[in-house]
Formats: sequence, structure tokens, C-alpha cells
Amino acid sequence: MKVEGLIFDLDGVIVDTAKYHYLAWKELAKELGFDFSEKDNERLKGVSRMQSLDILLEVGKIELPDEKKQELAEKKNRQYVAMIKKMTPDELLPGALNFLKSAKAKGYKTALGSASKNAMIILNRLEIAGLFDVIIDGTKVSKAKPDPEVFLAGAKALNIKAENCVVFEDAAAGVEAAHNGNMFCIGIGTPENLPDADFLISGFGKFTINDFEELIKQ
Repeated sequence: MKVEGLIFDLDGVIVDTAKYHYLAWKELAKELGFDFSEKDNERLKGVSRMQSLDILLEVGKIELPDEKKQELAEKKNRQYVAMIKKMTPDELLPGALNFLKSAKAKGYKTALGSASKNAMIILNRLEIAGLFDVIIDGTKVSKAKPDPEVFLAGAKALNIKAENCVVFEDAAAGVEAAHNGNMFCIGIGTPENLPDADFLISGFGKFTINDFEELIKQ
């Protein structure tokens, strides 16, 4: 496999912002009069903000007009942004910084491919924006995963063929998006959550750039 570009999802891959999303959604559900569990929250992984709200309302068996839904989505986002504005570089997931730096040192082009519209806030708080050659986030794409738009846009901006890119993802919808874009996908998680990933790792703590290069030689 000829690999030139590495495309990284953000939440659950580089940093765990999922906990902040969950706390913000849970707070919103509480205000609406129902509980939103961690199990319910699993359904929101890799899903857009409005789709996430639809799932939350489905859990609460609540139907609302579009105008009210937009208002609630914006309220949740304000709560979430207030939380992530307090993030520090210490919140990078184990090994992520070393892997990104090593990848750059080895000459790989790197892209962020995230549905988050707040990606730049997070990258700046973590002080890692400069480690990506290209940043494609929710402000630059309109289709949610499993549509491959975000990854294809990343490959195009890197000027690398899709089949020469490897995607790192922690969500089933993201793995599907990578495959829909004709890309090899390394899943970060468990076989139960990511059965379709081409290769699975638990995180970058025990997976180095040398391990990666051994893998792609096969």
C-alpha cells in the first residue's frame, strides 16, 4: 500500500471531547425533562449536531418544530463551547502528539477530517493546529459521515489520491465514510464498536509510527 497522507478524525482520536458533548447533551435533556444515558450517547458518535438533536429528542419521545430545534442545538453548542474553551494540551490522548510529530518527521502529509464546527477552538487550545497541513471541519463540508465528503475534501486539499490516504477513526459512521471514499481505515476502539475497520488499535499510546509503517508494508 502506497501511503502519502494521513487523515485524522478529532473527537476520540486526538482528544476526548466526547465527554463534553455528552455533558452538554445531558444537560439539555435534563432541561427537557428526561435522562440521557451514556448508552444513548453512543448513537451520537460521528453524527452531525442536528442529527444528534433528533436522536436525543427521539430518546425523550419529544417532537418539536424546526425553529425550536435550531434554538436547542445552538443552546447545546454554547454550553459545549464554554467547556472546550477551558481545555489544555494535557487533554491530548496518550501518544497522539508523538504520533503526529513522528508522522510529520517521516514526511507524511496530515489532515484533520472532523464534522466538528469547533475544531479550530480545540486545536488551538491543544496547541496542535500547526501539525496539520490541512484542516477540514464542519465549517467546510455539509454532508455528515458516513458520507465521505470530509475525507475526500482532505485528500483533495493534500493533493493526494484517496486510495493513498489512511484514515484514523473512532466511530462506525467514520469507518464507513472512509470506506465510501475508497480509503484504508484504522479504527480506534474495540471490535464490538468498530467491526468493519481494516485494522484496530486501542489508541496511540501503544501504536507508534514504526508500527504503522510495518502495518502498511503488509
